[in-house]
Amino acid sequence: MKITTSYLTMVPLTAADWPLFQALHTEADVIALCFDPPTEAELQQKFQHRLTPWHNAAEHWLCLTIILRETGQAIGVTGLCLTSGEAEVGYLLLPQFYGRGFGTESLTALVDWAKATQDIVKFKAVVTEGNVGSERVLEKAGFSLAAIIPDAHTIAGKRYADHIYYHQAV
Repeated sequence: MKITTSYLTMVPLTAADWPLFQALHTEADVIALCFDPPTEAELQQKFQHRLTPWHNAAEHWLCLTIILRETGQAIGVTGLCLTSGEAEVGYLLLPQFYGRGFGTESLTALVDWAKATQDIVKFKAVVTEGNVGSERVLEKAGFSLAAIIPDAHTIAGKRYADHIYYHQAV
């Protein structure tokens, strides 16, 4: 499978993507409002799980590497996990690619692909309170804030609310 946009190509994660995956899950600027740094063992396990081929009856995440078409450089990951017909989406980009529209472009393309090829029409995203950049990406991709769950989780010893976004593709 391959998803192509004007500026990006998204393909399933491969073993060669380990350096990117590791950077995205350990770099402070990326994870500060997402999660605490995982242990090496936790990260390896998560990576191995993301390499499992995905199908629309799978209970694990589809993980796609986001690649700049012009240069071939991998700049992040995106994906979805399907539960009871609803897809939770997620994405992580390297900080040097923030604010350039790549998050929105990759998420919009993922949603369009899921609707066209997998008949998925309900999408959800969970964003940590204060992650304004991710909230903007979701809004530009057609998602709307539906709920705020106070004190949903802890990052670096601080409690945060979750902002729950939904999108219904038509």
